[in-house]
Parts: sequence; structure tokens; C-alpha cells
Amino acid sequence: MPIIKPISDLSNYKELLRDLAEDEPVFLTKDGHGRYVLLDIKEYEKLKASLQLMTELAEGERSGKTDGWMSLQDVEREFGL
Repeated sequence: MPIIKPISDLSNYKELLRDLAEDEPVFLTKDGHGRYVLLDIKEYEKLKASLQLMTELAEGERSGKTDGWMSLQDVEREFGL
């Protein structure tokens, strides 16, 4: 279940940090609307790595569609398998 708190709760940051220990993001609102997200650094790094992987996979798919796909034999030859 998401943890949602008003940004004014930053004045009591120890409580926010305790909530982060649950490996759940804390969503901060300003004037009743979502504004910021606090994440554990490990979760942030995982999200960043996932985004990078998805970006590279999309680039590979786009390249395959525009430049053509390599055969299994070509891949094996390219990597010396």
C-alpha cells in the first residue's frame, strides 16, 4: 500500500526515513497533488538499471526492424561461439 504524506512532513524527516525502511516509496504531496517520491537508494538504482535495459532493448528492436536481424549463425560468428 502506498505511503502518501504531505510535504510539510519533511520537517519530521526521521519518521519519513523510518517509512522508507519498508522498501516502499513515500509519495509527498503539495496542495493535495503528488509532487515528489522518496526512494531507498537500492530501489532507485534498480529502477534506473531497469530503465536502461528497456531503453537498450528498444534500441535493439528498432535496429533489427530498420537494419535487419542477424541470423543465429552470424551472432555465433560475431561472438566467437
